[in-house]
Amino acid sequence: MSDWTPEAGTPPVSTPDEPVTEESAAAGPSFEPAEPRPLGVVRTPTGHAAVDARLERLADADHLPADGHIEVYEDVHRGLRSELTSLDTRPAAAPGPVPTPSQHTHNAHHTHHDNRS
Repeated sequence: MSDWTPEAGTPPVSTPDEPVTEESAAAGPSFEPAEPRPLGVVRTPTGHAAVDARLERLADADHLPADGHIEVYEDVHRGLRSELTSLDTRPAAAPGPVPTPSQHTHNAHHTHHDNRS
């Protein structure tokens, strides 16, 4: 027999002669993966519909096990990268008034030949 006693506040340690009950078995560590749970991360709308749709896609990861998150993250990353790339493309030149051939000929004729007397 030992003189050792647990300190106050220390949970009792079961010994081999104590029966294992359902309650003590349930309190033991579980090695099963936990069910997916939402992280509760707030996604604030940006006001840009395409970006907001990509950010909402992140919510899909809340319902997947951790090994399924990478697919969602990569998809969102590709979409956001595409949106940013589209901002870098230069817009086509704004169409301005196109002179008609009669205006061009008339103006050219007037500039070169002034028939004043």
